[in-house]
Amino acid sequence: MSTTTPIRAGIIGFGLSGRVFHAPFLATNPAFRLDLIATGNADRAAEARAQHPGAEVVGSPEALLARAGDLDLVVLASPAHTHLEQGLAALEAGAGIVIDKPFVPTVVDAKKLIAKAEETGKLLAVFQNRRWDGDFRTVQRLIAEGRLGDIHRFESTFERWGGPMRDRWQDTTTVAQGAGITYDLGSHLVDQALHLFGPATVEHAELFSVRDGSVSDDDAFISLVHGSGVRTHLTMSRAAGQAGPRFRVLGSESAYSVYGLDNQEPFLKERRWPGSEGYGVTPEAEWGTIGTGDELTPVPTEPGDYPAFYAGVAASILEGAPSPVDPRDALEVVRIIERAHALSAAASGQ
Repeated sequence: MSTTTPIRAGIIGFGLSGRVFHAPFLATNPAFRLDLIATGNADRAAEARAQHPGAEVVGSPEALLARAGDLDLVVLASPAHTHLEQGLAALEAGAGIVIDKPFVPTVVDAKKLIAKAEETGKLLAVFQNRRWDGDFRTVQRLIAEGRLGDIHRFESTFERWGGPMRDRWQDTTTVAQGAGITYDLGSHLVDQALHLFGPATVEHAELFSVRDGSVSDDDAFISLVHGSGVRTHLTMSRAAGQAGPRFRVLGSESAYSVYGLDNQEPFLKERRWPGSEGYGVTPEAEWGTIGTGDELTPVPTEPGDYPAFYAGVAASILEGAPSPVDPRDALEVVRIIERAHALSAAASGQ
């Protein structure tokens, strides 16, 4: 397609994912035109019309997919267990797809989507947006510069206080449907670890349901061993009243640690979209530190840059550039998560 013609895009789902993590980037990148939004929730439909008056709102995924042939891109901001069917339909209609994480519940499903994308020659990208978190980009830079020496342990923690169970798909669907904290936040942590240190195997996994009424895991720990020799410890939770360091990276020369979370998500929730003052900028008081013992030095946090993902999507569709997140990378994330669930279940006698 012409590089001067906007990419015609549609979004399935206008909950947190569609409203906060996808629509703002389509709306602020001139390469895209947001044409269709699908949601069956009346309040979300009203919000979609208010935020994106140029887009038509339809009442179901089926209604949008029936018109996918008029789109260049369909964004699946829908529950993981619907991604296979919706993704296949969009690809068969001739549209590329962006799939929010969790990609799909199984490696088998991932392979089907990858095969269909290759058959149709259309884009398949998984929204592993936290590759563009400022703190993660800082870890990448420190490792690339050799400032930590040889890395032997990488600790990554993503913990939240979720409170009691709510009537939302994350709390009401099962692990078999791609729900649970390991598929949710764990998809980010596993992807980041593999992106930094390469292929890995699961050495140990502890996945638990700790909140009353939970039907999937909401507190988890996974230990990976990479072929490069690095050991990775991943901790994720919806039941953590206090969070540990976001990253702690131990090397032969020094170590780096940082607390807190990248600020792009709260900015997006407040509709302070890309281009807003302070977007992606971490205040100096929240920078991490490098050093050993008591000799610690603050390290400026790299800017957060979620818009880079959709810039990559545009380059892929318009110029034939590689997908900003190779779907085979996302397949390996699913493989690790499936293995972690299997090991944890075997250890608990399930």
